[in-house]
Amino acid sequence: MDINIHYAFLPHTDPDAALAFYRDTLGFEVRNDVGYNGMRWITVGPPGQPTSVVLHPPAADPGITDDERKVIAEMMAKGTFGALTLATKDLDGVFDRLQASGAEVVQEPTDQPYGVRDCAFRDPSGNLIRINQLN
Repeated sequence: MDINIHYAFLPHTDPDAALAFYRDTLGFEVRNDVGYNGMRWITVGPPGQPTSVVLHPPAADPGITDDERKVIAEMMAKGTFGALTLATKDLDGVFDRLQASGAEVVQEPTDQPYGVRDCAFRDPSGNLIRINQLN
């Protein structure tokens, strides 16, 4: 079977802040930026890789009630709603760049007991971004 991950979705609370983080800080390329009814869907991804992340307004999901929107907003603010794991050959360099940009540090580069070396940040919307060291 030949299946690839094409899109992953993360909510955003501020499209301009999300764009600045993923494009300017992480170096992702913008693949699409679509507005509709005052909302924006921004598709970004690492240059040269086919997988994309769609940054979307959480309120646009069909069938979401007002109570559910409130819970989603609360979870996003705590950093417990969306998450993404990235990987790099230069974890310390990426960590330094993100920290210098003012990104919220959750965990400095650490050798985990389960064999992974990684660090963690929150994006401007509170999504947890873990970054693993590639060997």
